[in-house]
Amino acid sequence: MTRPDVVCFGESMAQLLPADGEPLRHATRFTLTTAGAESNVARALVQLGTTASWVSLVGDDALGARLLDDVAAAGVDVSLTRRRPGRTGFFVKDPHPGGSAVTYYRDGSAASRLGRADVDRALTARPRHLHLSGVTPALSASCRDAVGYALDRDVVTSFDVNHRPALWPDTGEAATVLRGLARRADVVFTGLDEAAALWGAETAADVRELLPEPRVVVVKDGGTAATSFAADTSCTEPALPVDVVEPVGAGDAFAAGWLHGMLTGLPHPARLRLGHLLAGAALTSLSDHFPLPRPPADLIRAAVAPTPGS
Repeated sequence: MTRPDVVCFGESMAQLLPADGEPLRHATRFTLTTAGAESNVARALVQLGTTASWVSLVGDDALGARLLDDVAAAGVDVSLTRRRPGRTGFFVKDPHPGGSAVTYYRDGSAASRLGRADVDRALTARPRHLHLSGVTPALSASCRDAVGYALDRDVVTSFDVNHRPALWPDTGEAATVLRGLARRADVVFTGLDEAAALWGAETAADVRELLPEPRVVVVKDGGTAATSFAADTSCTEPALPVDVVEPVGAGDAFAAGWLHGMLTGLPHPARLRLGHLLAGAALTSLSDHFPLPRPPADLIRAAVAPTPGS
């Protein structure tokens, strides 16, 4: 395989959602697609022109085959993802602009058996960057160990806190585990809302104080702004006004925009703006995936030299 710019390591699932955006109880038509924080990031990176590989485990069922086909069709390399006896997790989404209700069917899935050997396999690709999220360590003890192991490898890493309360019955345990993992990454993404729920942070500066070790900490404050901290400097960029159709997946899109900006040498303000541009596109899509609102070169120009309303 060609050496990818980024390897995204972690679970993905099949996703069933109402095709017309209607509430689940009234819907009569459905779309079956795929979703998952890490493969979402990989897909968005590829749209921008960054090569990406998604590495995970899927079941030897039809959903696993469909998931692999779907992610590969988006241009993401899946050659290091393996099929294992068992089933692929899936979830059902009940859409709502203020936040969708989601029901998961993932217990005992193939991805919940990820371990250190899978991390080693992922790194045989010799990526420039390894991206992980806080979803994976919530799935099982072996997944948690694998993420910690990955963060200690000789590769630049990013970690999206991505706190999912339903996966962490004990909030105190989530706070301890996710902070411990985040402190070992080179780049950390977190929402101010989740940092408040986990660690009592009230401001972006509070988050940086809680996470002094990473080279960069990016704090997203919903539809208001995003702030990045690097060394002794910080910068803040306002979010773009968007008519929200569905909010899930916006954080993954933001991370992809920011990472592309980092890998192509954009300054920190432009990285934040590119993250906002992709997050805005995700917010207008019912699924976790979205078409770019304009060609990648135009997005980069808008991030580097924004005009009012861009």
